[in-house]
Amino acid sequence: MRILGIDPGSRLTGYGCIDQVAGQLVHVAHGTLRLSNTSGRAVIPLERRLLLIYEGLSEVIKEFRPRVLAIEKVFFAKNAVSALKLGQARGAAILTGMIHGVEVVEYSATEVKQSVVGHGQADKEQVAKMIELLLGKRDFETFDASDGLALAICHAHHIRGAVAGQRAVPKKSKRMSLAESLGITLEQVGNRKRIDITSRDS
Repeated sequence: MRILGIDPGSRLTGYGCIDQVAGQLVHVAHGTLRLSNTSGRAVIPLERRLLLIYEGLSEVIKEFRPRVLAIEKVFFAKNAVSALKLGQARGAAILTGMIHGVEVVEYSATEVKQSVVGHGQADKEQVAKMIELLLGKRDFETFDASDGLALAICHAHHIRGAVAGQRAVPKKSKRMSLAESLGITLEQVGNRKRIDITSRDS
């Protein structure tokens, strides 16, 4: 199954595409749609940026032909204006997927971090590092691109958990994150979390 993850934004929109083949995750592509400058006043009107989201994601969908589009839910923003713009960017991305006949699913930032890293409060740097461990070394121009891949991986993990849930398992069994299944844990260091890599076979 090919999955496209979208981290929507009114100035930067990240995307990441993976294949899930026989339980394995394979990197396909990732990138960032640069819609406007990232500091100061946006010089490109919002309506034009929404069109750029549609056009850019349409090209990505046509090129890679994903079956599913996973997008981040939005629960908060810096202020009301930011929340409105972010909501409009999400709407443009969702509409683009629907226009191209791609199934759309949504996950919260906490769900993505918990699924990929094993810690719902992980920062963007930790998420990007985990993506590198899962898919191989990648050069991320922005955290938006790594977050796009994280969304795609979260959906792949969700599918795997749903399939496993169809089998007979104890009710109290806990679904492991991808990090835990690889023997990668988060260890408390002072007031900060860091990624600690261990080997189950060592």
